[in-house]
Order: sequence, then C-alpha cells, then structure tokens
Amino acid sequence: MDNLSLLWGGLESAVTPENLLWAALGVLLGTFVGVLPGIGPAMAVALLLPVTYGLEPTQAFIMFAGIYYGGMYGGSTTSILLNTPGESSSVMTAIEGNKMAKAGRAAQALATAAIGSFIAGTVGTLGVVFFAPALADVAVRIGAPSYLAITIMALVLVTAVLGTSRLRGFIALFLGLTIGLVGLDLNTGQPRLSFGTTQLADRLDIVVVAVGIFALGEALWVAAHLRRTPMQITPVGQPFMGKDDWRRSVGPWLRGTALGFPFGAVPAGGAETPTFLSYLAEKKLSKHPEEFGRGAIEGVAGPEAANNASAAGTFVPLLALGLPVTATATIMLAALQGYGIQPGPQLMTEQPDLVWTLLASLLIGNTLLLVLNLPLAPLWARLLRVPRPYLYSGILFFASLGAYTVNLDAFDLFLLLVFGLLGLAMRRFGLPVLPLVLGVILGPILESKAREALAISGGSASGLVDEPLAVAVYTVVALLLLVPFVVARLRPARPRTDGGATPETGKRTDDGELVER
Repeated sequence: MDNLSLLWGGLESAVTPENLLWAALGVLLGTFVGVLPGIGPAMAVALLLPVTYGLEPTQAFIMFAGIYYGGMYGGSTTSILLNTPGESSSVMTAIEGNKMAKAGRAAQALATAAIGSFIAGTVGTLGVVFFAPALADVAVRIGAPSYLAITIMALVLVTAVLGTSRLRGFIALFLGLTIGLVGLDLNTGQPRLSFGTTQLADRLDIVVVAVGIFALGEALWVAAHLRRTPMQITPVGQPFMGKDDWRRSVGPWLRGTALGFPFGAVPAGGAETPTFLSYLAEKKLSKHPEEFGRGAIEGVAGPEAANNASAAGTFVPLLALGLPVTATATIMLAALQGYGIQPGPQLMTEQPDLVWTLLASLLIGNTLLLVLNLPLAPLWARLLRVPRPYLYSGILFFASLGAYTVNLDAFDLFLLLVFGLLGLAMRRFGLPVLPLVLGVILGPILESKAREALAISGGSASGLVDEPLAVAVYTVVALLLLVPFVVARLRPARPRTDGGATPETGKRTDDGELVER
C-alpha cells in the first residue's frame, strides 16, 4: 500500500492541465517521428530530447514518457502499414501486421497494437512500481549460461518455424550471423570482415540492416513487378475492431505482457527475444494456425504487448541498478542524469518525489497514447491509399534519412543499398528475411554470452550448462524440435490426391516465399 500511496502522490503532482498538454505534445511528436521508416523510439527520443530543455523536471519527465510511448507505437505503425520496422523489436509485428494491411485490415492491426501497447505498458509500469527491488535482485542472479540458452532458443525456434523450408530458414540465419560478425573482435580487438574499411570497424547498426532488408528490399521488389501487376490501392477497411478481433486479441495481449515484462527487467534482455517467443507461442496456441503468414491478428497483438511490456520492464534495471539495457533506455539515462538524477539502488530513498513522478508520467503518457492514437488508426491506415510509386518513393527518402541519421555518415547509405539488394535477392529466391535480421540482432549477444560462460568455467564446455535455467531451456528446445519429427515419423502416410506431382513453383508471396498453388 505504501507504493500505491507514493504513486498516487506522483500522479497528483503530474496531473495538471499544463503537464497533460506536455504529455499530449510528447505523444504526438513521438508518434510523428517514430512513424518515419528507420527512425525507432531511441532515435525519436534522441531527436526530440532538445525539445525538453528548459522545462521543469516534472514537465520534462511527462514529455519524455509521451515521446517514449509515442515512438514505440510509431515503430509498429510503419511495420504494419509499410512493412518497415522502425526498430528490431518491431520486426515480428511486420510479419502479420503488413499482411493484415494488404488484406484491408490495416485499421484493425493498428487498433490491436494500440490497445495491446496500452495494456502492456500499464501493467508493466505497475510491475515496476511493486516489484522493482525483487525483480532487480533476481535479474542480477541470472548468469551468462541462461542468457546463452535463451538466445539459442530464439534463434533455433524462429528459424525452424518460419518460412516454407527449414533449409532456407537456416541459410538466412547463417547470412545474418555472418553479418553480425562484422566489426572488432570482442576479446582481441582485431577487425573481422571489415575488408580494410574503417567504417566497418564498428558493428553494423541494426537500423541500417533492418531498413535495408525490409524497406529498401520491399521497395525494389515492388518496383520490379510494378509494370507486370496492375496498379491497385490497398483498401483501408473498417476503422474498428469487431467482436471476433477482440476475442482473438485478449489472450495474446495478456500472454505477451506476462512474457515481455520479465525479459525487460533482466539486464541485457531487450525486447527482441520476447517478441519472437510471443509470436511462436501465439502460433502454437492459436485455433487458426493456418492464418499465420497471411495476416493473423494474434501475431500482432502478442508481439506488440510483449514489446511494450518489455519496454516498461527496462525501467527496473535502469532505476534500481542504473543499468540501461536498450538504446532507448540509454538515452533516458542520459536525460535523467541531465536533471541531476543518478539511478541506482539508493535512488528511490534519496529522491522519491522525482522517481514516483516519473513512474506516474509513464502511466499518463501511456494512457494518452491510447486516447490520441486509437481514433487516428483509420487516418494512419489511409496512407495505403497513396499510389505505390509515390508511397515507395517516400519510403526510400525517409529510409535513407533514417539510415543516414544513425551515424551521420554517407557510408551508411552505401550499406543501405547493399542490404536493399540483398533483401531483393532473398525475396526472389524465397529466403525468409526474419532469420537474417534475427541473426544480426542476437548473433553478437550469442557470442558475448558464450565467451563469458566459457571464461567463467575456465574454458570448460560444462560452463555452457552450468545453471538449472539453462538446462531447462535446452530441454524445451530439444523437445520442441524432436517431438514434431517423431510424430511425423509415427503418423501413417496419407494417400496422395494430386497424382504424385510435386509443384516446383507456385504463387510467390509479397515476402518472396513460394507457396503451393
């Protein structure tokens, strides 16, 4: 009850007409900047940080919260409408969300993303309020072997489940892991795959890779087929969710929230892994698994809830340990330090007023996100009425702008073109793009945790399974991979009805994968 009274005090100091105006302005600015392809919440907060200079700490915090959640929702908007994730944690949203948009259900996808974001953000913020000390203590105890096991689980399961061929999936994963090796070796400092180019000495920024593979690859694919396919305007559809949409979204919202928050509270967790696992869980639990890959609303609701719950969970290590676990949290840490706040174990006792005002601001910003953006879902969806030549020329402009603003280096534009051509080639040969992006994101984490676990054990391989959680995760992975294989072996073969013909090719989807006729 003490926490509730402290939170209520923070709400009383934050809820004023002037502060609500700052929060609304932050939400609109964050959404507007976050909706630009290639500019995720971290970039949105960084670009809009100077706007808060000169404000009082309370006003700055509540505007931060609006920008933060607005940028998060903006990333999901570009994923759904344009198949262009603004950040790596929005990759899963693009899979089903963009398919829903092309089927005339863009408004429903945006609505379920907004409501899921609100539920997950609210529950996650309350989780920070009540469980920050305990969760911080648990997070510190999770070691490198468990992180390594969870990373391997995400890699293997996503690669094995997505796409029409496991072989194509693992080829794409291999490409992603190879791209993730670019840069300096973590131990020796020697350059790897840099080809003597100083700009490749650092690791490739995931924004450049994701924007190139998704946005530029998509634009080139559409341009290559524009003359052969008639010009069509994607229908927007009804602006509200129906009863069936609500029924199918409630479970994924709750499961995604429960899955995402612990991952955000774990140092070095991030939102990528829970969004991947949420997608897999919803596909396994869905009563309509055949809709996945064609626009299943569960595939939007679950990952979006996991994404935002994880984003709220990152405030546990940020406030309790002073440890930012995402790029956005790093910028938030710099902003807090600019106001004389040094996050750490003593923060809540030394500066309780500012801390509880910040947490109250997160609740306010999250609520205003829903109030302002839910009615705007049909308006955002009307972007799809823009003719494709104009739409994709705009995508190319903003994608190039987003890639350039990462490091303000023209070399990133060259990398953007390279990855765009790679994305085009992958669509041409039916390689799923998600395992590649997943390999780039989780590859460095995989390497870091594997080396850390081996260093702790003195080079012994037993150090990789030195924690009960790691053993449990590896057991789950083995069961999930072996059980379908064993069941398929034991199941009697069905008589063929197509005369034995095996189609080599069929209709190609927008992601470049081949499906049977």
